Order: sequence, then C-alpha cells, then structure tokens
Amino acid sequence: MGDVGAGVGYFTWRLAERVGPTGKVYANDLQPRMLEQLRRNLEQRGLHNFETVLGAEDDPRLPAGKLDLVLLVDVYHEFSEPEKMLDGIRRSLKPDGRLVLLEYRQEDPKVPIRPEHKMSVAGVQAEVEPQGYRLERVQETLPRQHILIFRKSAM
Repeated sequence: MGDVGAGVGYFTWRLAERVGPTGKVYANDLQPRMLEQLRRNLEQRGLHNFETVLGAEDDPRLPAGKLDLVLLVDVYHEFSEPEKMLDGIRRSLKPDGRLVLLEYRQEDPKVPIRPEHKMSVAGVQAEVEPQGYRLERVQETLPRQHILIFRKSAM
C-alpha cells in the first residue's frame, strides 16, 4: 500500500496495522521533517512494516508495480503536477491496483473549507480518468468528503 502525502503518519500507522507484519506501507511526503516524525510515530507504536519515500512535486517515487492500493487523503488538489503524479502512482500500482482519493465536497457550500481545497466528483473524474484510471465507485459515507475509488485501467 502507499500513503501519498502521509505527513506524520495518521493513516500510515492504521494501514500498517491493517496489512500486518507480512505487508508493507510506503509512506510518501515532500517534506523530510514530516517523514522523520512519521518514522518516530510508527516506531513508538512498534510498527516496522513501512518505508518512507521522499517524493518530488512531479514524481511520488514509489516502487514500480508493487502496490495494491494508493491512498490520497485531502492531497490531490494540492498537486502542482497532477498528471505526472498520477502517472507515477499508476506505475507503482499492480495491474488491478486501486487509487483512493478523499476530497472535500465542492458541491456542498456548508463544508467549512476554502473553495480551493474542495473538489467535485465530476472534476476529479475528468482529471484522473485520462491518466489511465476508471472510476469504480464513489462513497458518500463521510459527512464532508467524497471517497473516490479508481481502478488502474489498461492504456
């Protein structure tokens, strides 16, 4: 699994527990200090089935063809090079791999987030699908965010 934009590891440690000792989570971030803190946080929890990956703005630098799933929580809208990042993520996924994005709902004016930090389902779909993904499903179980699940598609 991959956690892109992992920060200090809020989702990484949950993923690491979920995949267990035989699995591995690649925690990606652009900031070395975040990754240092992530390492400390996960080691304090006794977790060692993770690897930190210092990404670039145009490349997540994840291992090719190894990941079942890549998670982006409130991260995609921050990409300055979204096409290149999606290409890099796609390369990291196994043939049937999934990309899961959580983004605040642009369609809901009551979500108290600045407009530039919100995305619509249609907007995400229009950007992600041309990069070699197909929208598998949208879950609206969270009160403020869309959960968009894409599957890697053949190009």
